[in-house]
Amino acid sequence: MRGGGVSRDLGGRCVGGGASRHLGGRYGERRGQYARAKMAAASAAGPPTNVFPFRDARAAPDQVLEAGPVAHGPLPVPLVLDNGSFQARAGWACPGPDPGPEPRLQFRAVCARGRGGARGGAGPQVGNALGSLEPLRWMLRSPFDRNVPVNLELQELLLDYSFQHLGVSSQGCVDHPIVLTEAVCNPLYSRQMMSELLFECYGIPTVAYGIDSLFSFYHNKPKNLISSGLIISSGYQCTHILPILEGRLDAKNCKRINLGGSQAAGYLQRLLQLKYPGHLAAITLSRMEEILHEHSYIAEDYVEELQKWRCPDYYENNVHKMQLPFSSKLLGSTLTSEEKQERRQQQLRRLQELNARRREEKLQLDQERLDRLLYVQELLEDGQMDQFHKALIELNMDSPEELQSYIQKLSAAVEQAKQKILQAEVSLEVDVVDSKPETPDLGQLEPSLEDVENINDFEPLFSEETPEVEKPVTTVQPVFNLAAYHQLFVGTERIRAPEIIFQPSLIGEEQAGVAETLQYILDRYPKDVQELLVQNVFLTGGNMMYPGMKVRIEKELLEMRPFQSSFQVQLASNPVLDAWYGARDWALDHLDNEDVWITRKEYEEKGGGYLKEHCASNVYVPIRLPKQASRSTEAQASGKGSGASGGGAGEQA
Repeated sequence: MRGGGVSRDLGGRCVGGGASRHLGGRYGERRGQYARAKMAAASAAGPPTNVFPFRDARAAPDQVLEAGPVAHGPLPVPLVLDNGSFQARAGWACPGPDPGPEPRLQFRAVCARGRGGARGGAGPQVGNALGSLEPLRWMLRSPFDRNVPVNLELQELLLDYSFQHLGVSSQGCVDHPIVLTEAVCNPLYSRQMMSELLFECYGIPTVAYGIDSLFSFYHNKPKNLISSGLIISSGYQCTHILPILEGRLDAKNCKRINLGGSQAAGYLQRLLQLKYPGHLAAITLSRMEEILHEHSYIAEDYVEELQKWRCPDYYENNVHKMQLPFSSKLLGSTLTSEEKQERRQQQLRRLQELNARRREEKLQLDQERLDRLLYVQELLEDGQMDQFHKALIELNMDSPEELQSYIQKLSAAVEQAKQKILQAEVSLEVDVVDSKPETPDLGQLEPSLEDVENINDFEPLFSEETPEVEKPVTTVQPVFNLAAYHQLFVGTERIRAPEIIFQPSLIGEEQAGVAETLQYILDRYPKDVQELLVQNVFLTGGNMMYPGMKVRIEKELLEMRPFQSSFQVQLASNPVLDAWYGARDWALDHLDNEDVWITRKEYEEKGGGYLKEHCASNVYVPIRLPKQASRSTEAQASGKGSGASGGGAGEQA
């Protein structure tokens, strides 16, 4: 077994992960200097090559689907839920020759609570309803701890979102069988929590649990074929290597590596932030995931690939320049007198509208209070003294004379406000006379509007400049290319980030990589079983979609297998969605088989941790609690112990 972070080439030479890491870091500095030297001549070299703008894709809200005719038949149609830590996928398993398209619902398995919360604001938002994740990154919460759901409340939000948008029409419950994926060797507590949520909260009739990578394996193998093999499944949080013997999971020899796409994105973010400290805020996790998905690849030989990147021509031809968004407007640009005059006129119109709106609001409040006072005065004139005195107390007044004084003052204020509004409507333009050279920003004036009632008070602030001869506009020429300054040169980072699943020592993890773990698992079997397993090495999971992954696994197997031995590596037809497709196929094949579905009666009798095994499930390990001894037995044991101690004391005496 090879230690973690060690790779071996075809000639049998061993290269330590530390050496390759030092080589990559030293060359990274040299490559950064080379890139900065090239940046100045980028504009003169013709049209840019290998420049890729960030898409910054924003998720569109999912539509609420109506339950079609496929959801109403003699048997309830199963619901298939691929409960992944990165993305959740949900859809119907429709019987018939055409089971339907891809899952109806795909969304990120995160949720965020609105700022309002209990104060009447927006409630929790889930998945695609969040839109862009970066502004809400600090608010995002996931029900998963790595790939195991542990937060019942957040998991309920994800299920609510799925059932609502799939158009589940049953009242008060989800009257459909559910096929749900779970983690490899899922803890009993997690399964118990999930069963309790499904049966108690949603009232489902039956449920079946399975492993996503085994469902993908089930979907890609020929029908009615019991096969053995090795599954290498790498997802967002973990990488698993699962041996399959005669169609069933050998759970005792499963291994997990706590590295996946999330760790690769974080590593790539740290690399680029250290390389470009001036763009820290722009180097976000979402953009790093975009680089991983679209611009990264797996090197067949990591050290040899780094040697290629040392060549300037190879670097220039293969570096990907990621274009960050930027503004081409220069801060030093000047405005003509006409533009300044137009800006002043716009600010003046905004102030006029704001002041007119404030006058109308104040007039409305004064008019309402005047009507109230006049109503109280009518009570006095009608002789309703009891109600009049109560109204005076509510108004905090002592006598009718004080009431009459307030009525006169409010009437005068209302008439004056009406006259000002009429004058403002007639006067469309305001002459402003002053000699201030610059117009203050509107944002600095708005706080002082509370104590101002007349627009004439703003006249000293908006003055026209004395007519001068217009000066020629001086254009500030940039000293460097703004577009080139806002580019991220992604070179060796394209292979360094995904390499961590083969060499975890690159990020300081004391774990074995995929190749070392694969060899360790094979060494636990006899030679004939090893030969059987390597004939069907199956790759699945979103983190296995890098270009060159299959070639790299074949190279690692070639190094560890005996001379002239054979093996076969197969990549899933769709590593991301095959788990859902396999769960759908399994549900349709076992729709009438009661031996694989957990019913509500079995849940109530045997508990939430109960599991029925099948070809794509975990192995059921029931909890065996030690039997508690009765009190009489404990008393007898204590009596014998005290007698023995007493006898020993007598012998000593």
